[in-house]
Amino acid sequence: MKMRDPVFYNQVDLKNPKRVIHALEVCIMTGKPYSSFRTESIKQRPFEIIRNGLTRPREQLYERINARVDQMIEKGLVEEARKFYPFKHLNSLNTVGYKEMFRYFDDEWTLEFAIDKIKQHSRNYARKQLSWFNRSDDIHWIELSDKAQYIKAIIMEKIG
Repeated sequence: MKMRDPVFYNQVDLKNPKRVIHALEVCIMTGKPYSSFRTESIKQRPFEIIRNGLTRPREQLYERINARVDQMIEKGLVEEARKFYPFKHLNSLNTVGYKEMFRYFDDEWTLEFAIDKIKQHSRNYARKQLSWFNRSDDIHWIELSDKAQYIKAIIMEKIG
């Protein structure tokens, strides 16, 4: 990384291997330094950005995540992951869903355990996303379980 992109090398957290590997992959694939794709400039826009976030009680969110994973399994996630198994070493396949299936294919886990882990890791990911978004103080949160608030927010966006 130091030779391919010294600018990014001096900025990146070298203890974050995923970020370093991703930058290196971009350098190799494009032949350009990763830093050349990053911009620090803030674009001036002739409009105001309104940030709305949709939220629901955590218990409901987790139930929906679990149901979605079950649906993905029913619709062929196991077969899909099996097609990519020969490429499991690639960083781009180190994602929730595939990495658990790969451990099942390696006989480390049962299918049931792998599915439970996909659900758990998906819930963890959702929690991290919410934590990340909650650091912004300019997001107007709309509670999805409150249909009246949700509809009012949509109408206000339209008439504005």
